[in-house]
Amino acid sequence: MNARLILPSLFCLLFLGVPAVYADSCMTATCHADYSNVPSPHQPVTDGECLFCHAQVLPEHPVAGTSSFELVEKGASLCFLCHDAMDKKQIHAPVEEGDCLVCHQVHGSKNPFLLTVGTNQSELCFECHDDASFAQAFKHGPVAVGACSSCHNPHASDHNALLKTPVRENCLNCHDDFSQQMSTAAFIHPPVKSAPCTDCHNPHSSDIRFNLKEKMPDLCFSCHPDIGKQAAEAKVKHQPMEEEGSCGNCHSTHFSQKRGLLPISEQELCLNCHGADSQLEDIEKQLAGAKNLHGPIQEGQCADCHDPHGTDFFRLLKGNYPEGRYLPYQEGAYDFCLQCHEKNLLRFEDTTLYTNFRNGDQNLHFVHVADVRKGRTCRLCHQSHASEGGKLISLEGTAFGNWKVPIGFEPTVTGGSCAPGCHQILSYDREMPVENNFLSPAE
Repeated sequence: MNARLILPSLFCLLFLGVPAVYADSCMTATCHADYSNVPSPHQPVTDGECLFCHAQVLPEHPVAGTSSFELVEKGASLCFLCHDAMDKKQIHAPVEEGDCLVCHQVHGSKNPFLLTVGTNQSELCFECHDDASFAQAFKHGPVAVGACSSCHNPHASDHNALLKTPVRENCLNCHDDFSQQMSTAAFIHPPVKSAPCTDCHNPHSSDIRFNLKEKMPDLCFSCHPDIGKQAAEAKVKHQPMEEEGSCGNCHSTHFSQKRGLLPISEQELCLNCHGADSQLEDIEKQLAGAKNLHGPIQEGQCADCHDPHGTDFFRLLKGNYPEGRYLPYQEGAYDFCLQCHEKNLLRFEDTTLYTNFRNGDQNLHFVHVADVRKGRTCRLCHQSHASEGGKLISLEGTAFGNWKVPIGFEPTVTGGSCAPGCHQILSYDREMPVENNFLSPAE
């Protein structure tokens, strides 16, 4: 037996000259039987060593109006005769103040650890802590079942808020699947990699799903203010950012194998909405089996042309492009296409440099688009995503109401011919210019 634990008994026997009283005389049917008849008795009670804690100071017991026993130490000093003193950086206030009995029953309890409450520890914690921040709509699992000590050490800790381990480690101790997946992820969100989880999540409860501190996208914009400004000011909004889930509809918020924290490849992600099961245009159908794909589409990079966070341009395009079928060429009107395609394509009536779509040196792009009366936009001849025709020429034609106007394009080595629904067959040749007897609609 520990020498320091037997001292009270020796003191009573040798110096006070009064008989030692043990459990067999204390916990009789007529005295303190209820101390031992509990599921979780204090160990000295179990061992029948009442004099570990009590010293007899009067020879008679019981004595009306007074006590024959006193504690061998006061407050927490008594507990520390057996239990190690706390030498951590953070000490729970009741422990520091020596108020062990605020939480524990001294002789025994029907609850584990001699606690004054059962498995729902929050009942005990809320006697001191305000429960308002724990009672919101979405509760952290341990909070919901009152398992406060799953995360917190109830006595003392070297970590803030009496956490058992640092915040990140504390969270990953339970979210081990998350930890395992993150260990093999190619891309990790910087806050997840270096900041505590509580930067984004409320560890107890929240009125926002996933225990977020703020709703998305506001939470995201607190670190990405440039995107927040863009999304707020954009004339054309991307629908997923306006819906519940916002940024999380397209991005994995913690880690991913894809750049931009996308959960799957960029094109797959876009086609989840822009596919057969959506009310939006079925881009997936356009791409399926097509012989010719637009360059960015070949590389799976929808964001080369579209900005998923919002723009001032038609269909979330990254530059200016006409919305309708007709717009005579003017400076800036076709900037989007001319970011990649020859910037002088539509500027000169005659050229041998800037396009192969010409009759001799007559620039046929200029003829079609720069027509001041009815300049045709690119979409009247070309598909923007995919086509069975070379140069993304639309073999099916462009829809005008219920009719798709055919183009009837037939290429040759140095030119070709068109037989569209808008004019008779016309031919062109870069090397040997063709004389066309063009009949206007009026003729």
